[in-house]
Amino acid sequence: MSWIILIVSGILEAVWATALGKSEGFTKLGPSIVFGVALLASMGGLAWAMRDISTGTAYAVWVGIGAALTVTWAMATGDESFSIVRMLLILGLVGCVVGLKLVGHD
Repeated sequence: MSWIILIVSGILEAVWATALGKSEGFTKLGPSIVFGVALLASMGGLAWAMRDISTGTAYAVWVGIGAALTVTWAMATGDESFSIVRMLLILGLVGCVVGLKLVGHD
């Protein structure tokens, strides 16, 4: 269950990171609210998952999922340019996250 919570928390990290960018310095109410709610849920889930998963592994997985999804979303929406090299690097990041689960003792 901890791994499921951690994955959902990583997804929520991408949500709050994207909302933070869209909030334009907290001048837009909607994205600012999404940021706050997603941030609290993401951090809460990370903290919960860290009861069973070591800090280093949990944090690396959380950040990896969040970073990969944030940049993928930005490329999908046109906020960042797409390239094969970028996609391969993101896939490498995801591979490392999966590897941490596979070799971990949690």
